[in-house]
Amino acid sequence: MATPSSPTVALSDEDRWFNTNPPPKHLDGHMALVNAFLEKHAKANRRVVLVTSGGTTVPLEKQTVRFIDNFSAGTRGATSAEYFLDNTAADYAVIFLHRQFSLQPYSRHYSHATHSFLDLLTVGENGQDVRARDSDAVNMLSLLRRYQAAGDRLLSLPFVTVTDYIFELRAISRAMHRLGPNGLLYLAAAVSDFFLPPDRMSEHKIQSTDINTDKSDDKPLGAAAEPEEDEETYDNFDSNPKVPRSKRLVIDLDPVPKFLKFLVDEWSPQSMMISFKLETDPDLLIGKAQGALERYQHHLVIGNILETRKQEVVFVTPAEVDWVRLSSTEAAANVEIESLIVPKVISLHQKHIETHNKKA
Repeated sequence: MATPSSPTVALSDEDRWFNTNPPPKHLDGHMALVNAFLEKHAKANRRVVLVTSGGTTVPLEKQTVRFIDNFSAGTRGATSAEYFLDNTAADYAVIFLHRQFSLQPYSRHYSHATHSFLDLLTVGENGQDVRARDSDAVNMLSLLRRYQAAGDRLLSLPFVTVTDYIFELRAISRAMHRLGPNGLLYLAAAVSDFFLPPDRMSEHKIQSTDINTDKSDDKPLGAAAEPEEDEETYDNFDSNPKVPRSKRLVIDLDPVPKFLKFLVDEWSPQSMMISFKLETDPDLLIGKAQGALERYQHHLVIGNILETRKQEVVFVTPAEVDWVRLSSTEAAANVEIESLIVPKVISLHQKHIETHNKKA
């Protein structure tokens, strides 16, 4: 008599993705830091914001040499994190999940792209010590005091790949569930829409030439194979000069699953969640933001256009569309638009907490 088989349980898109992609090596260590950080600030009844920042990479090899990168220096995230920390009245702690080597709060003012730190220093009068130049000392002292005031309210954790980012986001947001509505997810990272599954990755560096490893062949090692008919070897007719098919790299990427719905429904359902939408076509921005809100049912999309992202953004909620713009005076004074964004977000988060507490 045949033994009845056990019923097959279909894996969800979430389970399938996490089962087939490797977690980052440092995930357990990061989560030990996160849990200690959250425990401390939960006891103090302090609000905690997870700020994600910088771009994700899509590796093309397991031992990665080549990868596809999303454009982002991490300016929006690093600057926003700084304004959350500086707002002492709101008293936020910040988990800053950032692309490795991207801009970070406070140190962003002296990044290698803007100022070489050596240019800010001078040798003391006795020739034995180093100090800041007089022209920079006042600003550096103010910045140092703000950084020290943030103290243990800032936890910075790096990621590199889109897989790293999604594993970290799931783990941290689940841990933030304990905060209830005091949790805020401010997702400013530039996340890849496509990725290469590990089972289709090359183990080693993708070679740009065909290497002959058959030593019994009379041809020298590394000699290219003889071309076949031109029609088969050269099929990219728009290229000038024509490039052999064997020299081209064609990449077949899969879409990254949309995890925002899991974030809202399962990972941290009581937290307020904010996503960002970057477009290059102004005519698409509002519609795309409203579509994301309807699809994922989160609280706010902050939209911006690539060319004007430092001067204006739009807050899109289920109830309204509200533009936030620097005035001409503010723009001339180099006011950062995040100084307007973050207080508005804090106000909305306060309303979120009050609404949740009324329902409780």
